[in-house]
Amino acid sequence: MQPEWITSDAPVAYETALTEMEARVAAIRAGGANEAIWLLEHPPLYTAGTSARMSDLRDPGRFPVHQARRGGQYTYHGPGQRVAYTMLDVAARGRDVRAFVTTLEAWVIDALAEFGLRGEIRPGRVGVWVARPDLPPLPDGTPREDKIAAIGIRLSKWVSFHGLSINVEPDLAHFNGIVPCGITGHGVTSLVDLGLPVTMGDLDDALRRTSPWT
Repeated sequence: MQPEWITSDAPVAYETALTEMEARVAAIRAGGANEAIWLLEHPPLYTAGTSARMSDLRDPGRFPVHQARRGGQYTYHGPGQRVAYTMLDVAARGRDVRAFVTTLEAWVIDALAEFGLRGEIRPGRVGVWVARPDLPPLPDGTPREDKIAAIGIRLSKWVSFHGLSINVEPDLAHFNGIVPCGITGHGVTSLVDLGLPVTMGDLDDALRRTSPWT
């Protein structure tokens, strides 16, 4: 099955994206629409997943905060970050949610590899990380790692929505208003922050090339 690819050039309001995702998911369930992968950016905002802790919202007045009803905790979305919403039939792919999340992680890792960047996953830490040997270790001596991509999904009768976000060139200071995904100590990075002159279009092309659904 090959999903339809949709790209929004202008930032999409979170409420608009959620409404459109829910409508598309309902149509997919009813057999009236194809699966879809929607590439977009949002205006600056924070979203709270189902496991979010209020104590992790450090600056509640900084940007709008939305209850996302996806898995995970707090995350930031904003300009310079590619969001990929995946509206896919997980039932047709084995009804294995963990395997589906693993597929999303592998997709991000493969896309990053297109730019010579090694993305990694860590037990107990959802998302994709990059080692930072160029930075001092944490106080306990743990090597520093920074998060470059977040993942959080929701299922509606086995059709997925929400998805993942990859930092291309967002304002990394905007992450300071939350504890990203509830993880302290490690930081957040982006492709451009790592010295890679990658554009949003470059990443979109890499996501298409490495998609496991084409």
